[in-house]
Amino acid sequence: MDSRTRWLALIVLCMGDLMIVLDTTIVNVALPSIRENLAFSETSLAWVVNAYLLTFGGFLLLGGRLGDLFGHRKLFLIGLTLFTAASLACGLAQSQESLIAARAVQGLGGAVVAVVALSLVVTMFTEPGELAKAMGVISFVAAGGGSIGVLLGGVLTDLLDWHWIFLVNIPIGIAVFAASLRLLPAGEVASGERRMDVAGAVTVTVGLMIAVYAIVNGNDQGWTSGRTLGLLGVAAALIALFLAIEMRSRAPLMPLGMFRLRNIATANIVGVLWAAGLFAWFFLSALYMQLVLGYSPLEVGLAFLPANLIMATFSVALSAKLVTRFGIKLPLSAGLGVAAVGLLLFARAPVDGDYVVDVLPAMILLGCGAGVAFNPLLLAAMSDVEPQDAGLASGLVNTAFMMGGALGLAVLASLAASRSDSLAVGGEGPLAALTGGYHVAFVVGASFAAAAAVVSAVRFQAGAHADANEDEQAHGMHAAAEAGA
Repeated sequence: MDSRTRWLALIVLCMGDLMIVLDTTIVNVALPSIRENLAFSETSLAWVVNAYLLTFGGFLLLGGRLGDLFGHRKLFLIGLTLFTAASLACGLAQSQESLIAARAVQGLGGAVVAVVALSLVVTMFTEPGELAKAMGVISFVAAGGGSIGVLLGGVLTDLLDWHWIFLVNIPIGIAVFAASLRLLPAGEVASGERRMDVAGAVTVTVGLMIAVYAIVNGNDQGWTSGRTLGLLGVAAALIALFLAIEMRSRAPLMPLGMFRLRNIATANIVGVLWAAGLFAWFFLSALYMQLVLGYSPLEVGLAFLPANLIMATFSVALSAKLVTRFGIKLPLSAGLGVAAVGLLLFARAPVDGDYVVDVLPAMILLGCGAGVAFNPLLLAAMSDVEPQDAGLASGLVNTAFMMGGALGLAVLASLAASRSDSLAVGGEGPLAALTGGYHVAFVVGASFAAAAAVVSAVRFQAGAHADANEDEQAHGMHAAAEAGA
């Protein structure tokens, strides 16, 4: 595959990945319209989001491994088809049941597309310098797509109606499918007998789905309730059973030796912590602007625009150069530290906040931090693995992001609600109570990001410069992940 084709293929993968990332936030803006149109109750409306999260979080690991076994392009096309068809079903839905069922299928297709797209990037770009640049592009999609979804969701819902947040995926999905057939490499599938670890696949998928369900409903059900603790216990038991199965399987779904690779293990820990902080940014700052400052959905989306532009510039133009020059450790820990400061700035935003004074500085710091940090984090998470295990590594880091984000958001929302209730009981006005709750959550979110920065600085191993010698460059993924430290 020549260089021009590789970069065109990367654009195709980014478009597919962007659809998936957008769908995690674009729906939130339209939830009030969906509730009114389809007569959802407050409780049942949550399933429009939860149905997607359950299947998305549950099938990440399995989707990545299936790509390794049966071919990354084939699984990418299957996932893309599922997601696009389910988007059509969502857009045409006229009942609660049909929308929720279609959202579940969307999550399944999205999980496959998300993990396999990252695997294809790793297998297409084997030269360390090119790989770092390619990871910079796709890391912007991963980091910036969520806030772009807020903007796009506001535009489509205000100008058209909620159906179009799903229908817009149809022409994009068809175009990406057609371009994928022409540009994506067919690749190699696993040699020899392609045995499927059915017991491992079932236990880990069901375990992850139960864990996601328990986490996203923890605030409503109560974190110490028998139902929440019981579900978390069942999820933990299934994950433990999965690990026991993997230790004995002749063809494990997830070779446990991967966790002995220090950089991969560390990257997944950092991914959990950073995702928790990142969700504080996307969701809590949007709530602050909408509920406290009175912004419309479109205005909230526009408020994120400076951060998106900075993130794009840093991800594409700067982050790869920093990784090549300094390696993974320094850019990652510095970027996470800057993001932590940005979250702390949100923790002082007042009830009568001004965008330029109280919102924009935090957005700038978060855009800079995320733009620098995501590239080295993805490189580290995909490092030290052979191409035939790229899907598994991608599944692991995507699962880490998913679980960290879901758990972080649940914890932060619970803390914010508890603090707001306490302030309201103490006599504070509604807006002041809301703002006080968000302040606590932003401080905790900043602590998550700071903890991720510390873990990155302490745990990541340094390697040789990317351009030290030709032998190291021949190691491909390992050299890219370790480059320049």
